[in-house]
Amino acid sequence: MCVGIPMQVVGAEDGVAVCEGRGRRERIDLALVGEQPAGTWILAYQGSAVRVLTPDEAFQTAAALDALEAVLAGGTNVDAYFADLIDREPTLPEHLRGKPP
Repeated sequence: MCVGIPMQVVGAEDGVAVCEGRGRRERIDLALVGEQPAGTWILAYQGSAVRVLTPDEAFQTAAALDALEAVLAGGTNVDAYFADLIDREPTLPEHLRGKPP
């Protein structure tokens, strides 16, 4: 399975960043997102940063990956990984609101 991983930039120069996330350290190509300062969160996919993330997006993405790992290990209750979704009604993104089904 190929999925993007949230990683935090530790340092960068010449279009390549050293990033850490999910227990590993990797060199990530920044060509798609431009130079990023240390501390920036990115979504890394196959050695490239494909998007800059807010810290909240990075946390939520990591929690979703944790839920996936729990399910693959036989877990059945993933509510704790999606605390931001519990006890709220889902809403459509702005660009989909008001369009007929």
